[in-house]
Amino acid sequence: MFQQMFDAMNEILDHLIEAYPTASGEQKAQFDEQLVMLKKMSDSLVEQWIDFEEKFSYFVEQHAATLEGPVTQMIPPPMLAMESSTELGEPPAKPSPAAGPAAPSPSKKPTAPPQTMHSAANQAEEHQSVSAEEAYNAELDMEVPYEYAMMISKGQGYYKLFMFSDAATHFQSAVSYLPECNLARLYLAMTHMHLQNWSEAQRHFQLLVSLTDYPKWRALGYNALGCIQAIYMNLEQAEQFFIKAYETCPSFKDPLNNLKCCKETPQQLSLFFGSTELCCL
Repeated sequence: MFQQMFDAMNEILDHLIEAYPTASGEQKAQFDEQLVMLKKMSDSLVEQWIDFEEKFSYFVEQHAATLEGPVTQMIPPPMLAMESSTELGEPPAKPSPAAGPAAPSPSKKPTAPPQTMHSAANQAEEHQSVSAEEAYNAELDMEVPYEYAMMISKGQGYYKLFMFSDAATHFQSAVSYLPECNLARLYLAMTHMHLQNWSEAQRHFQLLVSLTDYPKWRALGYNALGCIQAIYMNLEQAEQFFIKAYETCPSFKDPLNNLKCCKETPQQLSLFFGSTELCCL
């Protein structure tokens, strides 16, 4: 059923891509209506998929001890697992497999135990020092109530689909309730960078670098702050941030690339603020 739906949607979109550039005014108006329809269908499917994932996860967590067979192969460890992200040195947060027998409605959802954001120790980069690993583990060990873990998970779902306005709404809600959650703040700051909300991104990155003890995240913050200063053509300040980012985490290469760009081609800046790996899933 879904394959047929997507085949039809892709067929319509392929036709629009081919015909739109040469269409007349009246035809373009019709094509615009079709585009609006496709976007609404896509948004609806995404929302339903995210809701389904939430219900499925809630069911699995409640019955993880008794589930057997192929289902158990799909169950991640009972933690807020994170998908691998080279730039972050950790994977983006996903709520642990949670769920009740028949996924309850949001209004009657039972209170779930707090989740943790701790990834397996072998996910730490081999070149990191013991102190960096300890800081990394400390970041991910904080307890996150289930409902707020779901906010982060939904935000990540939208982020991966480049729906940054929707992602920002969920990350902002998570940060409002959990201002100490540096993972949610990092994603919120990155989302504002994509939306070109420079002042909000700057505010959250400044908070991030002051709150986190994990070198990789501090380096991401300094690098992004450098990008913002470069956008404002404050190149001297930008270079200072890039140098600080590199000194904080030498394995993170974006700051050196940005520093080189500011020195060699200041009128044609091509900056990297470290979020690419968040979308490469």
